[in-house]
Amino acid sequence: MTEEKKSMKELAEEYDASQIQVLEGLEAVRKRPGMYIGSTSGEGLHHLVWEIVDNSIDEALAGFSKEIQVIVEKDNSITVIDDGRGIPVGIQEKTGRPAVETVFTILHAGGKFGGGGYKVSGGLHGVGSSVVNALSKSLDVKVYKDGQIYYQEYQRGHVVDDLKIIGTTDRHGTTVHFVPDPEIFKETTEYDFNKLSVRIRELAFLNRGLKISIEDKRPETPVKKEFHFEGGIKSYVSFLNEHKTVIFPEPIFLEGEQQDIVVEVSMQYTDGYHTNIMSFANNIHTYEGGTHESGFKTALTRVINDYARKTKLMKETDENLTGEDVREGLTAVISIKHPDPQFEGQTKTKLGNSEVRTVTDRLFSEHFNKFLLENPTVARKIIEKGTIASKARLAAKRAREVTRRKSALEISNLPGKLADCSSNNAEKCELFIVEGDSAGGSAKQGRDREFQAILPIRGKILNVEKASMDKILANEEIRSLFTAMGTGFGSDFDVSKARYHKLVIMTDADVDGAHIRTLLLTLFYRYMRPIVEAGYVYIAQPPLYGVKQGKNITYIPSGKNSDELLNQTLENLPKTPKATVQRYKGLGEMDFHQLWETTMDPTNRIMSRVSVDDAIEADQVFEMLMGDKVEPRRIFIEENAHYVKNLDI
Repeated sequence: MTEEKKSMKELAEEYDASQIQVLEGLEAVRKRPGMYIGSTSGEGLHHLVWEIVDNSIDEALAGFSKEIQVIVEKDNSITVIDDGRGIPVGIQEKTGRPAVETVFTILHAGGKFGGGGYKVSGGLHGVGSSVVNALSKSLDVKVYKDGQIYYQEYQRGHVVDDLKIIGTTDRHGTTVHFVPDPEIFKETTEYDFNKLSVRIRELAFLNRGLKISIEDKRPETPVKKEFHFEGGIKSYVSFLNEHKTVIFPEPIFLEGEQQDIVVEVSMQYTDGYHTNIMSFANNIHTYEGGTHESGFKTALTRVINDYARKTKLMKETDENLTGEDVREGLTAVISIKHPDPQFEGQTKTKLGNSEVRTVTDRLFSEHFNKFLLENPTVARKIIEKGTIASKARLAAKRAREVTRRKSALEISNLPGKLADCSSNNAEKCELFIVEGDSAGGSAKQGRDREFQAILPIRGKILNVEKASMDKILANEEIRSLFTAMGTGFGSDFDVSKARYHKLVIMTDADVDGAHIRTLLLTLFYRYMRPIVEAGYVYIAQPPLYGVKQGKNITYIPSGKNSDELLNQTLENLPKTPKATVQRYKGLGEMDFHQLWETTMDPTNRIMSRVSVDDAIEADQVFEMLMGDKVEPRRIFIEENAHYVKNLDI
């Protein structure tokens, strides 16, 4: 940089009322809240917290805040406390009102505009404080600045009283407390502590050295979690790989700055087959990737191939490793800080700045190449991992070609496997994956042939958590499922080609059925994840008990409360005639009429839709349950064994 950098003292002094710029008013926020926070459901409710926390994070990014506290109060209101400079309290020139009031009552008013207040800021919209105020039943702010405590209160965006001094202090910072407005958030005003904790932990990882805590005061015994990671995203990679077997102990950490863009990358390889790349821009999780992620991927492939050629770890006759090869088993976190990030994509979580691709590529290439030269043992392990992946990819390619050649014939030649439906409308079509031929036969007889297809599977499918793609494609049951769905798999997956928009797992209500269900869910999550994210995957809940009294029969669905529901049903029945209870150990014990009535009829059935609210937690759970490491599984069983009342053995 040619321009001389300003001192922290100068920056602190310059952050005053003149830097709070006004762009437009606040009228539309309460009328169209979805435009500003995405929705008025639980997602929008939690978004209010992030808008206020983002302001405190900006103070941390600028180097003035070291600690942030988030508190869920007993009444479901939120308090956010930071030790930053404190929002300016002087008179703002354009409004003639105190700057803090301007920030909370005028849309697009804040230190993020005009380039003076913050070099880099988080948050998607830069409309935070005023929008939260507009959508809160009440909000109050305390500013600790210049030895004074300033206080102001608002109701539904309107000022209750002028800014006033309510005491003296030796601290500095801002405390914001708000109560979400039930008139806006009609679905719920209750905060999910786990959801808040996950994001706050993520923010602590992304902002090295920042202490950030969250406390829930609603339970009888308040719960508090504190997060502080001196390792930053390096600690994040270690956390993501907690239950995995890594091929070198310490995650690689690289950072650099160019054109005012700061790039941080941390990465580590595991002995698994799955890639987990998470990218962030100004603390925003860019789920859809973007230019920083593509710059990283391009550089990773090029540098590894160049190094392998120079050090003769690859023969001249060998083909280059592909991006897919070098990313197998990789866990990586990419975090960039940009003065003016541009987001695009359907959910505004894809970074679009074209210059970031070049900067990320250049900085990562330079530092990663240096790392490989200085760490030849680790470099060799990375090349070996990629080479093994390359061989498996070529084997999978051959298997895929065989699958494609067979695919046209497989469905028509397998009447005993797939019993297809007559409708071609994917939105209405349902595919039931049924455990065993016996239940498959009942399901085929009982189904509505127009829109319900049946695919029986024999026994337990391959555990894909421990298998490479060539082994997965060699499994007949999995191949039949891929073919039936029509979507392809892995990197070739295309959710728009799905032949069914309901994929229903229908297994017995016993231990084996639960295991088969888990194996199928692992397959869907690892190799067909877009159908899970699209909400296409369901779990059928066949009855566990049938209570027969005379000609009437009441079915009790399988689940945690099955025994309780059974006892309640028996208590409420007349004394005569005597009721009999049948426990269904398997779907095959029901005739096709019963199976249709209880489990397949859309008017009566109970089904659970599978969703992924927290991808990191899902990834860790699958790795813990289905991976190679026994110890995490043993700990999980010991900690949760007391929940099991009846065990089928």
